[in-house]
Amino acid sequence: MKTLTNPFFVEMEKGARRAEKEGGVTLLVKTATQETSIEQQIQIIEEMVQAKVDAIVIAPGDSQRVVPALKKAQDAGIKVVNIDNRLDADAMKKSGMSEVPFISVDNEAAAYQSARFIAEQATKPTSAAILEGIRTADNAQKRRAGAERAFKENAKIKLVAQETANWKIDEAYEVSKSIFKAHPDIRLVFCANDMMAIGVMKFIQESGRKDVLLAGFDALNEAKAAVKDGKMQVTVDQQAAEQGYQGVQAALKALRGEAVPTEIKVDARLITKDSAD
Repeated sequence: MKTLTNPFFVEMEKGARRAEKEGGVTLLVKTATQETSIEQQIQIIEEMVQAKVDAIVIAPGDSQRVVPALKKAQDAGIKVVNIDNRLDADAMKKSGMSEVPFISVDNEAAAYQSARFIAEQATKPTSAAILEGIRTADNAQKRRAGAERAFKENAKIKLVAQETANWKIDEAYEVSKSIFKAHPDIRLVFCANDMMAIGVMKFIQESGRKDVLLAGFDALNEAKAAVKDGKMQVTVDQQAAEQGYQGVQAALKALRGEAVPTEIKVDARLITKDSAD
């Protein structure tokens, strides 16, 4: 996985551990220090190839840069399953890597639903901002596209800022300082994950602003509590544990020689004040 500093991936491991127990296999959980530690993730893949594991289930930090290492894994006879963030099809083709199963939510559609929830509340001219994840990650690109689509549907909304905060709380806090200084009239913010939304929320609270609607993605416990308290308006539950579980199950099926679908969609659920538990 990318990291364990994000609670989303802690939940993903829980699902993978459930599949480990059911399958009676040995699961090695490896993560990089941060979601931006791509070289470290590549090194982990290479170490697993050397260790001659039977299968690798990966939530890649970058959709392109990890591909050559995964090609080496395939060449070594290791089954590869892709979860959470889709590997880049062109990069796979260029490297000669074979198609692998992909398990995730529809990131574009889920982000659209999240951003639309706050966009529909704009009844007068309103400025909006998007905080993106790592820009070379497919899920970050899809979530940005979904949010853009939602904001464009409301003619009263003007998208005035689009910046990356690389999935991080602290970086999102600093980016918020910058974009709100340049555009103090921002009233809508979509963040491509809850870690960034938490950073934005911190800035909003410190600024004393009560007129900003905030949408997130991941349904972290802190984000769900914020939605319940009205500090955030919406987030997306993309069932991290289910993605981890399905990823290990797909690897086991592949190892048994069973057919595995090229794509398995996990349902995404919108979390609002009315539905927050």
